[in-house]
Amino acid sequence: MNVGVLKIRLRLPENDNLKGKRQVVKSVIARVRNSFNVCIAEVDDLDYWQVATLAVTCVSNNPQHNNEVLSRVLNFIGSTRLDCELLDHEIELIPYS
Repeated sequence: MNVGVLKIRLRLPENDNLKGKRQVVKSVIARVRNSFNVCIAEVDDLDYWQVATLAVTCVSNNPQHNNEVLSRVLNFIGSTRLDCELLDHEIELIPYS
């Protein structure tokens, strides 16, 4: 079994309060959950208005499959959310026995 973890840092330039940030983040999380079979949550930068850090996880027997799924999630967020700017991302594949 292999676990894939994608950490995404987003910039939300048009937000001026936490309520606006929550709306964008909840929308991103809902769309990713509906489109892919992954777990996703906001994990860092909770008190900043214009920055959000999301973690996406995927479990599979094949590490290539995890990498492909997480790469598709990253492309999906980057191409469908025009109000978000991708600042940074990191994919980690962890073998689990």
